[in-house]
Amino acid sequence: MTEFIRKRAANAKNDILSGLTVALALVPEAVAFAFVAGVDPLVGLYAAFMIGLITAVFGGRPGMISGATGALAVVMVDLVREGNALGAEGENLGLYYLFATVILMGIIQMLAGVLKLGKFVRLIPHPVMMGFVNGLAIVIFLSQLGMFKETINGERTWMGGADLWMMIGLVALTMLIMWGLPRITKKLPEALIAILVVSAIVILGNLEVATVGSFIRDGGGEGLKGGLPQFQTELFSAIPLNLETLKFIGPYALILAAIGLIESLMTLNLIDELTETRGSSNRECMAQGGANIITGLFGGMGGCAMIGQSIINIKSGGRTRLSGIVAAITLLLFILFASGLIEQVPIAALVGVMFMVVIGTFAWSSFRILNKIPLSDAIVLIAVSSLTVIFDLAIAVIAGVIISALVFSWENAKRIRARKTIKEDGTKVYEIWGPLFFGSIQAFNNKFDVANDPENVEIDFIESRISDHSALEALFVLVEKYETAGKKVTLKHLSEDCKNLMVKASPKLANVIEEDVDDPRYHVMARIMK
Repeated sequence: MTEFIRKRAANAKNDILSGLTVALALVPEAVAFAFVAGVDPLVGLYAAFMIGLITAVFGGRPGMISGATGALAVVMVDLVREGNALGAEGENLGLYYLFATVILMGIIQMLAGVLKLGKFVRLIPHPVMMGFVNGLAIVIFLSQLGMFKETINGERTWMGGADLWMMIGLVALTMLIMWGLPRITKKLPEALIAILVVSAIVILGNLEVATVGSFIRDGGGEGLKGGLPQFQTELFSAIPLNLETLKFIGPYALILAAIGLIESLMTLNLIDELTETRGSSNRECMAQGGANIITGLFGGMGGCAMIGQSIINIKSGGRTRLSGIVAAITLLLFILFASGLIEQVPIAALVGVMFMVVIGTFAWSSFRILNKIPLSDAIVLIAVSSLTVIFDLAIAVIAGVIISALVFSWENAKRIRARKTIKEDGTKVYEIWGPLFFGSIQAFNNKFDVANDPENVEIDFIESRISDHSALEALFVLVEKYETAGKKVTLKHLSEDCKNLMVKASPKLANVIEEDVDDPRYHVMARIMK
């Protein structure tokens, strides 16, 4: 027991300090995404707290940070707007429709965990993963450019003159501290130190720059101060719980659930690579789903894993669940007791931290290997990066997987071969090489000359594998062609599972399958294929 506690406590200092850094970075992100979705800043902050805490405790990836994200917020915009239109002016039904959608989203995600669908993230090819990382780095970078705007007469316009140079200088100073501090000592969290130093310069120097507080007020909020999340009892009376409501929120919930799970599981894989450890994808599905259900019930906008904050956490030394717990609880303490202090933190310091995250996230090696990898992989990498920026993560990853699967199928379809020999007794033997599946059926059929073949034909599958129903159907048709022509065909060296499938589908095929095979190669191959 002592050894267990000692191992868990060994990294406690790094976890606590990285958790504090993440909490500071979470504030403007949660507020910004709430504005994007068209809801009050506290709705985003409550989501960051509740989702962050629940997934930190129960999630499948220690060290990963979850909260309100931009990928979900952009989908929520239309949901909130259409929900508001369903009620009278001033009712703000869009917010309650959002809560209901987040609850349904959580239920869908938990079902994905129960059905163990999280394991399918392993099917995502490496070029898709690199494209995802690069695309998200670009998205994070572009999202920070909005911080270089100021509100004039109620409109957001780009900064200019001294204000712009002040912003650039503070951002550069933050990045310089984060770059230089690790070269002096690795015992201090560079992101937290950079935020504190730049904040002290702004406060003590009485500099007129954008802060967290001014950012909230410019967006229409009244400040960071709030209380504990409250159970939304009015949710069940504000909107009708009927089939029409389900038809309205169902598609949104499905899209949000898919985006949330894909972003979370992809981030989980990335953190696995950075830490050289292994997380549980199905457990993460369950935790994300449960967190969103509770968030919806207590007035949060829902969320998923945040790649930027997760990387900040990992780079700052956070490795265990403690870092995520500290970040979530600290965020709540900010809301309850330290709102005045947090509102004084300059936006430039947080932008500088996020720019360093962008630099650390982007897979710069992709430029070096782009002309060394297959053209299809290069196309997938670029396509996923572009689609992530243009549309969203879910569309980009799904498109990347589809392109990779089609390329794989096409390449394997070209590998089907048939070596033709004639035995002494006149029997013609077709030795099939390569996988037989839906993509290679046409090439497979072209190998045979039913009309001109002799009376006896053997088809040898020792170097081939029958992969799907399309391949079975092709064999059925081929056998029927030979039998119609009055010729005898024998299938040799079929794997056990293939023989069972064929006989089950058409019992008469048992007559053309050779069971008594005296070939040591066949028994070795049969064991390998099991």
